[in-house]
Amino acid sequence: MCHYRRVRNHYKRCGHYIDLIKCDDRFCKFSPKHPPDCAPPFCTDKCWQYHQFPQQYTPVIDLFCPVCVQSGLGR
Repeated sequence: MCHYRRVRNHYKRCGHYIDLIKCDDRFCKFSPKHPPDCAPPFCTDKCWQYHQFPQQYTPVIDLFCPVCVQSGLGR
C-alpha cells in the first residue's frame, strides 16, 4: 500500500485539479520520484499500483481554481 497521503483539490466550476501533497515513495507509480524507465513486469510486481483509503483525499470545491481566477476566467 502507498503509505503517503495524496491531497488534490477538485475545482468544480472549471474542472481543474491541483495537487497539494504527492506521494514521495520511489516504489509508488503515482510518485514524482518513481523512475520513468520502471516498466512491467518489474513495476507491476514491486511498485504500488493504487492508492488506498485514506491515502487519497480529494475535496470538491465549488469555485474556480486559482489559475483561472488569476487569468480572469473565474470572475
